[in-house]
Amino acid sequence: MVGIVIVSHSKQLALGVRELAKQMVQGDFPIAVAAGIEDSDNPLGTDPIQVYEAIASVFSDDGVLVLMDLGSALMSAEMALEFLPEAQREHVYLCEAPLVEGAIAAVVAAAAGRNIQQVIAEARGALTVKATQLGVDSPHLSVVSSDRPNNTEYPTQELRLTVSNRLGLHARPAALFVATAARFQSQIKVRNLTKNTAVVGGDSINQVAILGVRQGHELEITATGDDADQALAALQALFATNFGEDDSTFEPAQTVNHEVISATPGELLGIAASPGVAIAPVVHYQPSAITITEYHVDDPEAEWQRLQAAIHTACQEIQAVFSQASIQIGDAEAAIFDAHLLVLKDPVLLEAAYQRILEHHLNAEAAWQAVVDEVATSYRTLEDSYLQERVDDVVDVGQRVLRLLVGNAPASLHLLEPAILVATDLAPSDAIGLDPTMVLGICTTVGSATSHSAIIARTLGIPAVLGVGGEVLHLEDGTLMALDGETGKAWVEPEPDILDVLAAKREAWQTAQREAKAKAHQPAVTRDGQQINVFANVGSINDVQVAIASGAEGVGLLRTEFLYLGRTIAPTEDEQFAVYQAIAQVLNHRPLIIRTLDVGGDKPLPYLNIGFTEANPFLGWRGIRFCLDHPEFFKTQLRAILRASAEHNLKIMLPMIATVMEVRAAKIILGEVQDELRQAEIIFDENLQVGIMVEVPSAVAIADQLAAEVDFFSIGTNDLTQYVMAGDRTNLRVATLVDALHPAVLRMIRQTVQAAHTAGIWVGLCGELAAHPLAAPILLGLGLDELSVNPQSIPILKQAIARLSVTEAEAIATLALQQDSANHVRALLQQSTVP
Repeated sequence: MVGIVIVSHSKQLALGVRELAKQMVQGDFPIAVAAGIEDSDNPLGTDPIQVYEAIASVFSDDGVLVLMDLGSALMSAEMALEFLPEAQREHVYLCEAPLVEGAIAAVVAAAAGRNIQQVIAEARGALTVKATQLGVDSPHLSVVSSDRPNNTEYPTQELRLTVSNRLGLHARPAALFVATAARFQSQIKVRNLTKNTAVVGGDSINQVAILGVRQGHELEITATGDDADQALAALQALFATNFGEDDSTFEPAQTVNHEVISATPGELLGIAASPGVAIAPVVHYQPSAITITEYHVDDPEAEWQRLQAAIHTACQEIQAVFSQASIQIGDAEAAIFDAHLLVLKDPVLLEAAYQRILEHHLNAEAAWQAVVDEVATSYRTLEDSYLQERVDDVVDVGQRVLRLLVGNAPASLHLLEPAILVATDLAPSDAIGLDPTMVLGICTTVGSATSHSAIIARTLGIPAVLGVGGEVLHLEDGTLMALDGETGKAWVEPEPDILDVLAAKREAWQTAQREAKAKAHQPAVTRDGQQINVFANVGSINDVQVAIASGAEGVGLLRTEFLYLGRTIAPTEDEQFAVYQAIAQVLNHRPLIIRTLDVGGDKPLPYLNIGFTEANPFLGWRGIRFCLDHPEFFKTQLRAILRASAEHNLKIMLPMIATVMEVRAAKIILGEVQDELRQAEIIFDENLQVGIMVEVPSAVAIADQLAAEVDFFSIGTNDLTQYVMAGDRTNLRVATLVDALHPAVLRMIRQTVQAAHTAGIWVGLCGELAAHPLAAPILLGLGLDELSVNPQSIPILKQAIARLSVTEAEAIATLALQQDSANHVRALLQQSTVP
């Protein structure tokens, strides 16, 4: 494997770069640091001997890449080469790539097994003065084609489907369509029969989106290849489930009648995009323009690699944004950035850029800008106004890549005091980075209530009025503005009477918000004094921090899959231990329930060659079944959990349990790991609790037997509902059956709770049902001891519990169990009144 050396004047900087780079591959990697000098009064500097030793420590015949900052770091690196034997010197390369970005790109490429020249190409972003000083020529690399194989030997399968989504295939469902199509080897084609469009590739998000698919349009989808049937079935499932969208919550875009004259001086009319009142001075926001120059390149292959490196880094940035967005605004709205990722992976867009670079010898910046402009123009020419707005996403992604190519710093907004942001428009990437404590309101001259930026603003709780007159762009920073995101009005230097009304409205809104947040940190106690533990479902250390801030009393479900997915090798024991320990430290002795790995079947690991495709992965080789078939894999995770349990309040939870024998087999493996740790004199919690997920009907039927084997139950209503009702959520004809409020599911919950309490163990619930305040009376009445929900739902769930008494809840639950349908249960809950 290629080794990496970081040479810097600052040891602290170099260590930080190394840590950041290693986190990108989440594993051990040959990367060494040569930084600083042994002088306590002046520790900044570089030492050729240190560089030589660092190179020697990571040397292999695969090569060593040395990244440096400027000045003496270059000279020290060049001098260090003189100490090396000539045979080794030929394998060491000094690279002019920027230190931080170059290290990250190089480590990712090297960890993927690329050769030294490919690693160098990945490390190079925008060339800097270092290229001239070192005299390094750009490497020549071959492009690895991502085209799918020609499947002409297979017959083409065809499917015709009608779109039921109210907004059609807008960005998120289009992204889901493309992501699903990309999972299969078959060539997927699609056309809009209603509009008689041309046939386009199903793996291109832009081509799918610009088909202009609206509600009621009929699509023709074809697949050619050996997995064509599975591909079409998976795509059909998306349509059957409405692409996971709930049209009942859709609010149509508001329009503005620009002929209306303002009723008062300084009043501006716009679009009510996000409710709430803001009164604050104005601050203008204008992202720095990116200026590019078109020029001829002599080595188009290397230029293509430079573009690929920028796209790769952009993907990493968007993935980080997606993670942040999932925490801030939830997974559903964060899917906006899934669409951004698919734009970067769009084969049509990439092929167009490649052709411009290869055939016309254009530089990467000019080629990329040209193809992005073409796609944006395609969106703008659509008749559908909603799809026209998706051009913002394409431009947003395009600008991100251009910024990386030219070496510009990311756009940032630094406010010294709370303000109302005034801008022409906000890209989704701009909006998700806003701090609601500093950005009190948003006022733009373009945009709509259905734009992705408006969606983000609403979810962040930032009042916004969009589409006002351009005169706001000429206001001086510091000018007092007020806006009402509920009415779509804004006022520049408002009159005292208007200011008083708005201030009162704002105060009432802020008071309600403060009370909700304050109560979120109080225990969830019913009116008659019974406390219910409210935990959080999380999937990262960042999620845990948000959960604690939201009032979580612990973690009821840590999804460990995030450690395994999206990488080329399995995480090591030490990697897992570090993460579990870090999360436990954030919780500060609050309970942490770690669900063991729940992959396989519906969530395959790319680095495990399963060798077959399952027709129904939800009924297949997943969860505990997978882990028991990979005992060494399972043991690695158990060792990490046990080691982290030494000083923390950890519990283990086994997923997809269907039989008593599965629990016993898992406990045997756990016992073997415990014996190994004892022999190695490694401390762990000898009284560590072990529980199971109850999500399979057989587990409910034998809950009394399972309760004798474990310390707790946690009911996963998402899967349990599907299995109880024998209703595939991907089948439109039966999807309505999959309702967790159906009496059959509620009776399963009651049976599980009764078996647990009879055995003297506690029982929780970690499915989505717990996140709905409407269901709180039933869950409380059924006797659940703990509820675990996404962090954002914690405050409202605690408030719902505080309004109830156990007696009332039990009465409601009893009536619910007697109903004959989920609709009747829901009607009962809506009619029930509690103080």
